[in-house]
Amino acid sequence: MSRVLPFLALIVIGAAWGATQPLSKIAVSTGYRHFGLIFWQTALMTVLLYGITALRGRRVPWTRKVLPLYLFIAVIGTVLPGITSYSAIAHLPSGVMSILLSSVPMFALPVALAMGNDSFRLSRLGGLVLGFGGVALLALPEASLPDGTEAIWVAIALLSSLCYAFEGNGVARWGTQGLGPFTVLAGASAVAAVISLPLALATGQFIVPTLPLGGPELALLGSVVLHALAYSGYVWLVGQAGSVFAAQVSYLVTLFGVTWAMLFLGEGYSGWIWAAMGLMLGGIALVQPRPKSLVPAPVTSEDAQA
Repeated sequence: MSRVLPFLALIVIGAAWGATQPLSKIAVSTGYRHFGLIFWQTALMTVLLYGITALRGRRVPWTRKVLPLYLFIAVIGTVLPGITSYSAIAHLPSGVMSILLSSVPMFALPVALAMGNDSFRLSRLGGLVLGFGGVALLALPEASLPDGTEAIWVAIALLSSLCYAFEGNGVARWGTQGLGPFTVLAGASAVAAVISLPLALATGQFIVPTLPLGGPELALLGSVVLHALAYSGYVWLVGQAGSVFAAQVSYLVTLFGVTWAMLFLGEGYSGWIWAAMGLMLGGIALVQPRPKSLVPAPVTSEDAQA
């Protein structure tokens, strides 16, 4: 069972994370805009992650040393990609958004090479070609996207992936000041909520929840809970099976994101989109580091003990 459990966890985490895109599509269906959604998303994440941190017997520090880290992740990893992704998903099918978000490794590699975080290999160049070939299949053929959908939204959605690529490489380069990911994400979520609240109020995008909660509000709440649970499971999986094995969740997030969109939103896709997904998944396979073993030995760290 110990060998099977990581695989089961990988599937559950991928299914949960994949469901957040269809839920985000529902959240924007009645006209809710990005700043209001980002505020409630980050405020709820703050509450959930503070609770997880407290249950683990730890606290979220607020010192001059960690504030730049929180601010960096809040802006680059939350607010900016939240603006672009919530804006794009209002115009793109949820399944297409799931495919586009799988491009994060494609952007992360050139950023890593530029920052000296990684080394070049010819196979990885092939992965980049496949990945961006998939993007081209989404954006260029007239038959790929639903009628009336402008390809510019594909480019806007890709800005989210670029932000995540910079976030990941920044953390890899400068570290997390000795803090674990739950602690960092709790602090960054709090900072993002503080940033997004005045922006939501100033732009008239603030959302005032009313009871009983409607479909969009429940979808946002569900998305936050699933994200927190999936993230918790991901950190546990890294500790049990290693980071390279856990990174394979990227494939399942895309596959489940497309599947849930088809089942619950009734989305259908052209052959161009299926071909694009195949190229993107192939690109991920070449860009990511190859695992040394199927399930590496557990690592010991603060977060492996979660």
